[in-house]
Amino acid sequence: MYNRGIRGATTVEHNDRDEIYAATEALVAEMIERNAIDPETVSNVWITVTHDLDAAFPAVAVRKRAGWDFVPLMCALEVPVEGSLPRCIRLMIQVNTEKSQREIRHVYQQGATVLRPDLAGQK
Repeated sequence: MYNRGIRGATTVEHNDRDEIYAATEALVAEMIERNAIDPETVSNVWITVTHDLDAAFPAVAVRKRAGWDFVPLMCALEVPVEGSLPRCIRLMIQVNTEKSQREIRHVYQQGATVLRPDLAGQK
């Protein structure tokens, strides 16, 4: 068994609590679906936001999922590099799995597809 990181990112139009929650929920849902994630296999989830998003903790949206109430979650600020993608939410779900690195399906939604165009269309 290996501990693998599954990356995901999305963007929102506004620094709005409900929009942050909705975008995070949509991102997590697709990450779970694409990778058949059982919360019992998740060791932790790292969540970062860009400095322009301070209306909500995205972890709240993850925590609302059934079975995710005991998964360790951590929110942090992304490094504020000049010219970086604004209003961006990034997740890294670390799971214990038998899958190889090539079998992991990363998810990039909305404006975040520019971060990894090579993976954004991955199914």
